Amino acid sequence: MITTADFKTGMTILYNNNIYQIMDFQHVKPGKGQAFVKTKLRNLRTGATTDYSFNAGEKLEQALIEKRKMQYLYSGDTYCFMDMETYDQVEIPAERLEWESKFLLEGMTIEIVFYQSEILGINLPEKIALEVTEASPAVAGNTATNAQKEVTLETGLVVKVPMFIEQGEKGWEGTKDEILTNGSASLNDFIFSSELLKKLRSDL
Repeated sequence: MITTADFKTGMTILYNNNIYQIMDFQHVKPGKGQAFVKTKLRNLRTGATTDYSFNAGEKLEQALIEKRKMQYLYSGDTYCFMDMETYDQVEIPAERLEWESKFLLEGMTIEIVFYQSEILGINLPEKIALEVTEASPAVAGNTATNAQKEVTLETGLVVKVPMFIEQGEKGWEGTKDEILTNGSASLNDFIFSSELLKKLRSDL
């Protein structure tokens, strides 16, 4: 058991038959009345967030969450993943991964989040490179700064990209800091189109 004095951001607790992650908390000592702790909680089963206040010193049960690295194998009505160490396989219903499926590629390593034997969800890699499978050609004469068009990626996800991105290309794989020093001339022309960013490039 833990008390409100043990609260930390990111901690997971059991409350009202649900599993919550503490997103934020604040100890409050009013001039009159009992001290309490204001929290913002995220339900790890539904993803919904809620604000809740606990009495200072209130006892709660901590939920111990486990994260396992698994490899994405295939999908149908379910998405199948394999534990990289034990080779055990688990399946997650497709409707539970409606958003995450837009970024999943066969063979990709992801994290699956467990509470005991219950699967709460998955964590995608920080970096994902997806190939453009459908892209309309750039419009001739379109020189507008930051002009964009829609393309379809190999997972079916539709996104907006700079006009120079064509079918068969991968847009960008890396972090927001690495993109400032990338070696692509056409990508640099798009990124550093403003006077402010041109000055930033000269200072790098």
